[in-house]
Amino acid sequence: MKMSFRIGLVLVLILTLIGVRAFLEPLFYDPLITYFKNDSLTKPIPDLNFSNYFFNIFLRYTLNSLISIAIIYVIFQNIKTLIFTIKFYILSFFIFFFLLFIFLYFENISNNLILFYLRRFLIQPLFLFILLPAFYYQKLQNTRNKT
Repeated sequence: MKMSFRIGLVLVLILTLIGVRAFLEPLFYDPLITYFKNDSLTKPIPDLNFSNYFFNIFLRYTLNSLISIAIIYVIFQNIKTLIFTIKFYILSFFIFFFLLFIFLYFENISNNLILFYLRRFLIQPLFLFILLPAFYYQKLQNTRNKT
């Protein structure tokens, strides 16, 4: 792929991530958005339709993950990086999804920040901001070792 095309594609994918974020309220069921915008430290967690909520978390995570994986592939164009990234996203989903379910189901949380950050990792493309510099650093190290 030409460099100018790759840059344009990455920009389109980033704008798509921004679009997912901008239109999340009409697209995804998430009553915890307003809960965390308000005084979440003193109020109990609102009633959730668990099946609907977790299905929407899954959809949003999948959408953000596919876009993030595409960005990483377009930038690095390495199949090993792509496979690692896919495995990382799948494993991370199961870990964070399970923990979120446990914390929501057993509501006796003394600190809602745990719930806030677990949810944040599932609904925001934060792993992209972790993996991009890591892969870039690895690429720099590999080119230094070859010379």
